[in-house]
Amino acid sequence: MKQPAAPGNPHRARKRFGQNFLIDHGIIQQIARSVSPKAGQVIVEIGPGQGALTEPLAAAAETLHVIELDRDLVPWLKVRFEKHPGFQLHQADALKFDFASLSENGKPLRIVGNLPYNISTPLIFHLISYASQVQDMHFMLQKEVVKRLAATPGDKAYGRLSVMVQYYCDVAWLFDVPPGSFDPAPKVDSAIVRLVPHKALPHPAQNIETLEKLVTAAFGQRRKTLRNALKSLLSAEQMEGLPVDTSLRAEALSVAEFVTLSDAIDERLQQGS
Repeated sequence: MKQPAAPGNPHRARKRFGQNFLIDHGIIQQIARSVSPKAGQVIVEIGPGQGALTEPLAAAAETLHVIELDRDLVPWLKVRFEKHPGFQLHQADALKFDFASLSENGKPLRIVGNLPYNISTPLIFHLISYASQVQDMHFMLQKEVVKRLAATPGDKAYGRLSVMVQYYCDVAWLFDVPPGSFDPAPKVDSAIVRLVPHKALPHPAQNIETLEKLVTAAFGQRRKTLRNALKSLLSAEQMEGLPVDTSLRAEALSVAEFVTLSDAIDERLQQGS
């Protein structure tokens, strides 16, 4: 069941902020059930918009921080949710926001958001830098982005985003959301994904910067073999005896194999320095 725009708020969605407001009450409740906020938890909502999801979150959460970039929405959101004592609004750009500042007494953050399609990938990379302080993240994203997040080796969608997010998090594709659930309706399908940071990394890399460089180089030329893609990192001599078959393409390697290769590259780089 779709619901009209929030009462008393004449705000129109802005293209420059990538705004598409969620209006389907059934989907809103389904997301809220997936998040299932509990008393004592610190909930963080990115881009509350017209407050459709904020309402059930604020009702259940003891502490709810919302981060909204659009200045025009800020006073309206403050008035609408001031009745909730744990509600705190931050007028800020989530891409530049210090999420560590929201941690209370070591409590992990639970992050929720209908992320603008135009910044979803860089924002996810920004958020996983706080993975050690996060319990879980639930995001509404373009379906194609969720496909990339959840992709496994051999999938066409498998790439840099898949490897680096799965290095830090367990990824679960929860359900799809049709365009008609929004106002205005986007031209693409959306989906809800849950990211749960690993309490202990299953495949920790010796040097995360080397892993990032490797994954970027490997998928930057995904049609080429790893041997060709690695020429920017290693000499032909340094490539001899690597623990992964360099005649393969990047999309064939698992996260664990990327880490194994990254560690070997790091050792060779240190020997050559």
